[in-house]
Amino acid sequence: MTDKAFANLALNPWIIRQCASIGVKTPTPIQANCIPPILKGRDCIGAAKTGSGKTLAFALPIIQKLCEDPYGIFALILTPTRELAYQIADQFAVIGKVMNLRHCVIVGGMDMVTQGQELAKRPHVVVATPGRLSDHLESCNTFNFHKLRFLVVDEADRLLGGHFDEQIKTIFQALPKQRQNLFFSATITDTLEKLKSVTGKDVFFYEAPAEVATVEELEQNYVLCPKDVKDAYLVETIRNYRTSNADGNILVFTDTCKNCQILSMTLNEVGFENVALHAMIKQQQRLAGLARFKSNTVKILLATDVASRGLDIPTVQLVINHNVPKVPKEYIHRVGRTARSGRKGKAITLVTPYDVKLLQAIEAHINTKLTEFKLDDSEVGKIFTQVSVTKGEAYIKLDEQDFYEKKMINKRKKWILEGLDPDEEEEKYLKRVKKSKRKKVKEITEETS
Repeated sequence: MTDKAFANLALNPWIIRQCASIGVKTPTPIQANCIPPILKGRDCIGAAKTGSGKTLAFALPIIQKLCEDPYGIFALILTPTRELAYQIADQFAVIGKVMNLRHCVIVGGMDMVTQGQELAKRPHVVVATPGRLSDHLESCNTFNFHKLRFLVVDEADRLLGGHFDEQIKTIFQALPKQRQNLFFSATITDTLEKLKSVTGKDVFFYEAPAEVATVEELEQNYVLCPKDVKDAYLVETIRNYRTSNADGNILVFTDTCKNCQILSMTLNEVGFENVALHAMIKQQQRLAGLARFKSNTVKILLATDVASRGLDIPTVQLVINHNVPKVPKEYIHRVGRTARSGRKGKAITLVTPYDVKLLQAIEAHINTKLTEFKLDDSEVGKIFTQVSVTKGEAYIKLDEQDFYEKKMINKRKKWILEGLDPDEEEEKYLKRVKKSKRKKVKEITEETS
């Protein structure tokens, strides 16, 4: 495409100049295909690989329509994770700076009163996670969506996949029937296909043509390792990569908040400085840690799947899957954090004998065979004891912190709603946790003896 391609999409010259100021000079396929029908008022369902420019595909036409008739609240963008909400808001802020676009981010972990005050000021664009926005709709009447023009559901496969049904229902009841609906995702699911068939209006549907679900610039590998030695293989994988690449940022995915925190503490102790990102960390700390990673102050980020959706961090050159995702599409979202916008990247997945079928399912889904990444087993053997002992100490340190405080508050709320005695249930739960910890410490002691 030539530099005139954005102009061919009927975008205003000042919007094209703003795009150029952030290095976006030609539209990606999803932008070239979706922007014109959105500008014509059609609903849109767009699907393309991660890193293909989906955010600007809906942000640019929304900003153009906003400048023609500026009022608030003009557009609502729903997204599954807090970090992605802030990232989308940043892109709206940069492109809309010239027209003094006002936006606010409504996510959990932040002060609700302050957020309510921001909503009462009627910003042009509201970017929100469903849980916190539904809380505001149910608890206050200082704002409304009666004149809303655009609804965007980003990462639509996840938001419409069942986990957010109650919150989505609350939000949709507050929206006007006459609005433009835009649904975007990296993966097409049965939910989106059904959405396409039941939407009443003339819907524009775009799915990027591709034989493989991951980009060509991504080198995909696996490391075979015994289950009980996986953490040592993780350390050796990072150490091996660092011998040839001292500067590239590394993003490590794992399955649970607890494992993420334990691995983060373990890696810090064995000499790999990192920050952790998971749901049990306070929102301000999550944003601060992510900022340190984005600015290259810290070059390793340990995360659960809260970081697998939409986050665009250009410096990420290696993604490591500490666990094999049970759902192939989650693998696509994870490894999509690298090799974005034409850059090269690498993904390494740690595979135990129990994970072979999961790996085969991923390979079938992405139509690509992963190649083995060879490590020196003798080097892993040298560090195994140190890693295991360090991890055991991390479990003990975590015990002394208030890591489980937030989790317990949420559990007590759930027990109360279920009509159970929260004190009795907490006592039962703590007994189970203590028993599990004793078993874990015993296993670690036996492994290292």
